[in-house]
Amino acid sequence: MRIGLIGGGNIGQFLLQSINIDGLLPDSKVVGLYTRNEQMARKLAAEFDSEHYVDVQSLIESPAIDIVVEAATVEAVNDYAAGILASGKDLVLSSVGALADGEFYQRLEEICRENHSHIYLPSGAIGGLDVLKAAKAVGGLESVSIITRKPPHALPGAPADREQVMFEGTASRAIELFPKNINVSIILSLAGLGADKTTVKIISDPAVRKNSHTIEAAGSFGTLSLSVENEPMPNNPKTSYLAALSVFSVLKNKDRVIMVG
Repeated sequence: MRIGLIGGGNIGQFLLQSINIDGLLPDSKVVGLYTRNEQMARKLAAEFDSEHYVDVQSLIESPAIDIVVEAATVEAVNDYAAGILASGKDLVLSSVGALADGEFYQRLEEICRENHSHIYLPSGAIGGLDVLKAAKAVGGLESVSIITRKPPHALPGAPADREQVMFEGTASRAIELFPKNINVSIILSLAGLGADKTTVKIISDPAVRKNSHTIEAAGSFGTLSLSVENEPMPNNPKTSYLAALSVFSVLKNKDRVIMVG
């Protein structure tokens, strides 16, 4: 599998190291990458034996690339996803918050149908999506909520000396106010009831050092209560290690002949 990468941050560098250096994805390589910082792109390309592209269009049009991984920002998804999918290339999308826009979601869905391309959405820093999808399949999902608890430095405007609820409302509103902090609520809503029917609470807590997420759901299947406490990336505490692992897992399992879940 020949992979094109958009983004040279924590997740992008994790993939470069794991695939190109450590060889954890046999018969695969990140053959090309693009970041807005061309100097960084050159550095990463040299360090990880890849090719840097000066613009996304060149990466999209490259016959050397089979699939593209977005590990950048919501803005990058808005700008580039349609072109990638229209080219017939599949897309692993890390910044799932972009899909909170229902019209944009439907547009990408239609492009995929027309061009036989696919979007793969990693589970990110949470779990339980298999339960939600199973219950939703027969209309048996009635309610879904998530409580996210983070240290104050991870939330803009949070007080450093006390616990405070920073937000309580729908996932669609949460992603508008906290676009860099609550991607998990969007992947949860996509698997379940949608962004307008998924309840989100975001809490700033000076007593915690790790991000945690508590998911609750109910329906004809019964009830679900799941808590995840995320370890940060070893080299950068701002990114959940599980989020990076989930992107790698999508790539590893993409072509499996037997799928679980």
